[in-house]
Amino acid sequence: MTRPVITLWSDANYFSPYVMSVYVALQEKGLAFSLKTVDLNKGEHLQSGWKGYASTRRVPLLEVDAFELTESSAITEYLDERFSPPQWERLYPHDIEKRARARQIQAWLRSDLMPIREERSTDVVFGGIKKPPLTSNGQKAAAKLFDTASALLAHGKPNLFGEWSIADTDLALMLNRLVLNGDDVPEALAVYATFQWQRASVQRYIALSAKHSG
Repeated sequence: MTRPVITLWSDANYFSPYVMSVYVALQEKGLAFSLKTVDLNKGEHLQSGWKGYASTRRVPLLEVDAFELTESSAITEYLDERFSPPQWERLYPHDIEKRARARQIQAWLRSDLMPIREERSTDVVFGGIKKPPLTSNGQKAAAKLFDTASALLAHGKPNLFGEWSIADTDLALMLNRLVLNGDDVPEALAVYATFQWQRASVQRYIALSAKHSG
């Protein structure tokens, strides 16, 4: 079998939580891939010469041979189907209902909790920046995050579904927007987020971000 040529496009600083999700997925699959960047601050993603311009003009963009795909959760689902077990590690639970729940969690994290994403941008996570106290809207969003995450993790296990899934990385990142800023986070959720952050694939992305954000 010919090995596919895989390229992942990222923002120049590797601060995108969505690029991180795809990077972790590729690492967990053990797939060889190259990295390319587009400078969002300079508007390079809005110029027609960029590879992803014709798609959504956003990162991440994944190229697998001649196929191009954007939107991180679509990419991770594609990777799990194309590079499926038993040859490759699983990104989503085997059980159909748990798999649906993982996708639900991913969709929720990408479509809700906007005050947290605005008031705790990923320069907190990857750049060590400290932000002022949450506004009332930020506090409400944090309370919703805590309530939902606590219910999802009420079983007391270190992962959402017994074994790791890509949804664990996504949920931990949202929680770490608050944990790493020093905000008050329920202890069980802080422990969960810290545990997920120690995963080798996550640590590789953090090192990559640190290297390019100096």
